[in-house]
Amino acid sequence: ILALVFASLSPADRSARSLACARWKEVDAATRHRLSLDARAGLGRAAPALFARFAAVTKVALRSARGSGADSLADDGAAAVAAALPSDRLARLKLRGLRKLSDTGLSSLAAAAPALRKLSVASCTFGPKAFVAVLQACPLLEDLSVKRLRGLPDAAGAATSIIEELKFPQALSLRSVCLKDLYSALCFVPLVASSPNLRTLKILRCSGAWDLPLEVITVRAPGLVELHLEKLQVGDRGLAALSACRNLEVLFLVKTPECTDSGIISVAEKCHKLRKLHIDGWRTNRIGDFGLMAVARGCPDLQELVLIGVNPTVLSLRMLGEHCRALERLALCGCETVGDAEIICLAERCAALKKLCIKGCPVSDRGMEALNGGCPSLVKVKLKRCRGVSYECVESLKVTRGESFSISLDIVLEPDAGSASENGVHETVLAV
Repeated sequence: ILALVFASLSPADRSARSLACARWKEVDAATRHRLSLDARAGLGRAAPALFARFAAVTKVALRSARGSGADSLADDGAAAVAAALPSDRLARLKLRGLRKLSDTGLSSLAAAAPALRKLSVASCTFGPKAFVAVLQACPLLEDLSVKRLRGLPDAAGAATSIIEELKFPQALSLRSVCLKDLYSALCFVPLVASSPNLRTLKILRCSGAWDLPLEVITVRAPGLVELHLEKLQVGDRGLAALSACRNLEVLFLVKTPECTDSGIISVAEKCHKLRKLHIDGWRTNRIGDFGLMAVARGCPDLQELVLIGVNPTVLSLRMLGEHCRALERLALCGCETVGDAEIICLAERCAALKKLCIKGCPVSDRGMEALNGGCPSLVKVKLKRCRGVSYECVESLKVTRGESFSISLDIVLEPDAGSASENGVHETVLAV
């Protein structure tokens, strides 16, 4: 019973309560599965006593606070921590801000965790070679996240010499890879390509040209189900490579200005299982009706569509409503062509629509009134920066559709409202 009580507490409260008496301290230690440690240089000396006390730990985070990098855990301390880790149980390891840790230190930690299934590293100084040792030592690794590494080679040589030097072992268990804020992320292409069972790939704000790497990756990992591309130098050639991924269900294209209707069409013609499509067009007007009409024809299972800085019209929205009968969530943000005619079209065609977000579009009461009798499944609407819509219209919709219907209106001007936030395009539709 005491263990159940401790399990319901926050980490800070749990730590405080464990000091009440010896028995509570013992129960806390025996049932704690997560441990987050300040990874300073002295951690190596304290590690044996810590892990002897918390014998049930399966998830460990080693963090060095910003500004304390000079005093962070180094290779010798990492070796001491590795020797004390519960190697047969450790399933997750997170490393943050370990500026003094090199390839050797990461290798020693990986070697001490053969049962590791999830590894996340950020703001560290080791390079890609360390991950060769990780894949060799952790055959069960399923999830790898790499962010803001400082030990990467110069971008000029990443695509040639580094790729030729590094030989990553085949990672049969790897299912998810995230590369974020890496100036030489291309040196991880061989790692991704060595993962034939990869299901989720996120490449976010990484430098380099990605058309050719995507061709290599999709040939080696054709089972991709989810792909996120954000602020990348990638174009229609890279999107065409996705035709090898016939099971693709989720595609996020955020601020990829070289992608056009042609690339979207090539995806829609081959990836017929697509369920979620998020496009932040960055107001480049290179993706519009033609690409979306191809999505309507080729992706009948589409459930969620988010368009930011993209300009669809009645032509594409009508087809989406007719062909994508499972479309439940739709977000239209900063779409200059979405007015009353488009909303009326949605009301008439999208019978399955449950959640609708409209932000910064020239719609008015006339268009919104069409929702009184349309979209019978609609339960939630969010309106933002739609100055043509009045509060009277919103109140009328609430009365007409009943208590199960929710609608909000915010007409306050916001800077850069038509673009996605730095945290990704997801916020808009999830807020609905």
